[in-house]
Amino acid sequence: MSSLGDRLNRMTGKTRFVVCRIVVSLRGTEVAPLLGTLNQAARIAIEQEGDLNILGEQLETIVSQLIDLQPYWQSACNEGDVFWDEGEAGDYVNELFADSAQRYQGNFGPGDSQSVDEPLTVPVTENVLVSLTIATEGEVPAIETDLADLDALTDGLKALATLHYQERLRAVQVHFAPAQLGDRLTDEQLLSNYPELIPL
Repeated sequence: MSSLGDRLNRMTGKTRFVVCRIVVSLRGTEVAPLLGTLNQAARIAIEQEGDLNILGEQLETIVSQLIDLQPYWQSACNEGDVFWDEGEAGDYVNELFADSAQRYQGNFGPGDSQSVDEPLTVPVTENVLVSLTIATEGEVPAIETDLADLDALTDGLKALATLHYQERLRAVQVHFAPAQLGDRLTDEQLLSNYPELIPL
């Protein structure tokens, strides 16, 4: 139910902004190809200098693959807030970005590649963690709720994909661990970096 403040802001014509972060942990050797999708999306985002339309396309690709990998979801969590001031929404996006970035063991670099001297076989991680942070205009009930449930999380991810086509996205950030194929994310690292994850 809308608060009195929400109703007053709507009546005065103010724009409503939703900022949220959705974190999904997957487990199984079958999830390793997701790292390829995530790294490719990161490269494209860097090449396109953060073009929001391109970021929206990459978000849709990532979300689609996440939904396809639903049998391997292990845990999830989400957080967010509603703002009536674009500056405050932007500040919260930056806050979530900084928080997500400091939790990861490694960060993607556009020049990262495997050394010629390294073996061609690499250990395959069984844990992959994906963190999606978005800012959007208007109401999105599917992401403005607790997503630590299979059905709710599926609906929330589908809602993220549609925001791109509705041209409502105002910010998109993707963090993931491990940073690249060959790195490993251990159960201990997962628990220490994201203690708020709730088993699905």
